[in-house]
Parts: sequence; C-alpha cells; structure tokens
Amino acid sequence: MLAAMLGEAWHAMGCNRMRTALTMLGMVIGVGSVVLMMAIGQGAQYAVAQTISTMGSNLYVIIAGSTQTSGVRSGGGFGFTLRVADADAIAELDDVTYVAPVHQGTQQLVYGAKNWSSVVVGTTPEYLDARAWSVASGHSFGESDVRSATRVALIGKTVVENLFEPGEDPLGKTIRVRQTPFVVVGTLGAKGQNLDGRDQDDTIIVPLSTAQRKVFGVPFAGSVRSIIVQAASAEAMPSVEKSITALLRQRHRLRDDADNDFYIRNLAAAADSAAETTRVMSLLLGAIASVSLLVGGIGIMNIMLVSVTERTREIGIRMAIGARQKDILTQFLLEAVMISIAGCLIGLMLGIGGALLTNTITDMVIVISGGSVLVAFTVAAGVGVFFGFYPARKAAALDPIEALRYQ
Repeated sequence: MLAAMLGEAWHAMGCNRMRTALTMLGMVIGVGSVVLMMAIGQGAQYAVAQTISTMGSNLYVIIAGSTQTSGVRSGGGFGFTLRVADADAIAELDDVTYVAPVHQGTQQLVYGAKNWSSVVVGTTPEYLDARAWSVASGHSFGESDVRSATRVALIGKTVVENLFEPGEDPLGKTIRVRQTPFVVVGTLGAKGQNLDGRDQDDTIIVPLSTAQRKVFGVPFAGSVRSIIVQAASAEAMPSVEKSITALLRQRHRLRDDADNDFYIRNLAAAADSAAETTRVMSLLLGAIASVSLLVGGIGIMNIMLVSVTERTREIGIRMAIGARQKDILTQFLLEAVMISIAGCLIGLMLGIGGALLTNTITDMVIVISGGSVLVAFTVAAGVGVFFGFYPARKAAALDPIEALRYQ
C-alpha cells in the first residue's frame, strides 16, 4: 500500500516537473544555507578552541600591583609587590600543579646583521609545563641554569624566521639581547595567536635569574612582574584562587581594610567567555539560515494547496471507488514530504560544496559535522510534514459528491 502511494506521489511530481522544481528550490536554498552557516560557525568554534588549548588549561596569572610616584599611578604589572618567594609559597598550596614566576618585557634581538624586537620572558622550567608548550628541537633549560643565571635561550618560530636564514639551524647559535650574548639551546613548538591576537611564537624564553640580572634589572632582589599558576582541575580553581589571595595578603602583611597589592586574572574564565561567544554566533548563523527553511515550507504549502484544487475531481473519483480520508491524507502528505526530502538532499550537496569552496578560497576553518547534516535533514523533513499537513487535511476533508462535480 505504502509503495503504491509513493509511486503515485512520484508520478504526480513528474507530471509537473517545473512546479516541483520551483517548490523544492526553497528547501534547497534553506538546507544549503543551514549547512554552510553551521559549518562556518562550528569552524569558528574549532579555531577558538585550538587557540584556547595553546594557552594552557586551568591557568591563573597573578600580576604585581601598580605603583605611585609623585601622585602618578602606573598600571598593574609595573610594581614590585611580587617575589620569587611568593611563587614558592603558592606551589605548596593544595590543588596547585605548576607555578612559574615571570619577568618579561620587549627587547631588541640581534644575530649577525639581522635584528628583531621580541618579547623576552624570564621564567623557570615550570613555565613550559603550565603553558603546555613543547620544545620542537633542542632542549629546555633546567633549575641549575636558573640558579647560576646561565645565558641560554629558547626561541619561538617567529623569532627563528626573522633572525635566521631559511633552512639555517638556530641551535648552538649566539644571539644578543641588550648586548648580552645568549646561546640558543632549543626552539619552541608553534602556538599561533592568543585570544588577544598577539603572536605567541614571537617570544624568547630565558632563565629568570638571567633576565633579572642581565636583561631587565630589578630594583629589589627576587621581584617579578607576574606569576603563572596552574590549578589541578577546573573544579579546583575557585578554591585555589581563594587560597592564593589569602596567602599573598598574609605574606604581604596587608591589613583587613587594605586593598590587594596584586591582581589575579582567571585565564580559563576569559577562554570560556570567548568560546561561549563563538557558540552563540554559531547558533545565530544557523537560526538566520533557518529562516529560508521556513520560506521553503510556506512555498510547499502554497503549491500543495494549488495541487489540491487542480486535483479535486481526482480526489472525488478516489473517494468514490473506496479511498478513505486517511488514504487521501497520507497520499498528499507523502508528496509534500518527498518534495521536502528531495530538496533537502540537493541542498545538502550544495551546502557541503559551498563550505568546501569557502575553505579553498578563504582558508577559513570549516567544520562539516554529521550532527549539522542530520539536523538540517530532520528539520527539512519536519517542515515538509508541518506545512504539507494542512493541504493534505483539506484534500481529505473534501466532500466526494462536490469533488466529482468540480470542473
């Protein structure tokens, strides 16, 4: 029975090819738009997730407080309120995995006849672990290098490209930072841009003590500009933040009514905010594209109403020879669903093709997931049923005698 109805529906579609094609056009455009927009949105989510993963997970950055000279206040990070001893104390707290004191700034690098301005990060070996930063070639420096202020350096991909000739191995070469020679012992794995758009590969990492004594100079022994802290898990981050705040206030001997002389920034919260923004953008793109599905559904309903009017006498004959209302309803509903599904399949091919073409032309990250394809297909079939039901019900409710009299 169902096979016969499907054959009748296919025959009815074939008898009016142009009208059927124009009816499907709305679904084709709708499904193609949904697939393309969701691919772009999910690609943006993937790109943000990749950027977040390069920063490291469950991270806090503790920044030294501001200073005030002659009534003029500097920004955070320029005071001298944090010490290496603070980092050592934080490392003893529960649920703290890695702690790395950091003293950084921009300096000019020189190698042979080339020079390049880059961010010099003075820190300890734990910095690479906290930031999930791999060493692409060579090796990292150790605690002994920090204790003895060894002049060794790890350099990022951007520094390598701008200081050395293509194909030249930087390992073992000597570069100068503020006239101080440093031997390159390793190159860092590529990370790309962070959430602020800064090139993370434009970095040179040196032992903390070497940066303090040879590169920047510090007015107070052991002072640092910031401390990187990695919590053991995302769930432990709130308690870790409270513990850090209480510990530093105690160590800095701050009164109960005094403000903190440091700032704690939750990088995980910033990353989650960026990810949520991208997710909302992806949903909005899908919602906007879905409007065309609604338009396609209205087109199906209009054409099916015209079809019911044109085939009124046919409906009367069917009823006269024994067709029930349920049979007429199913027949016209199947036609609407078949038109919808056919348009959906063509739209899927166009949407996937458009996504691949966008990726080829723009190098934009495109993610075509089975979930987005399934959603588009399901919604399209649902639209066919929803908008085809009213014309089908109208056809089933016709009076057989009046239908036979219809000219």
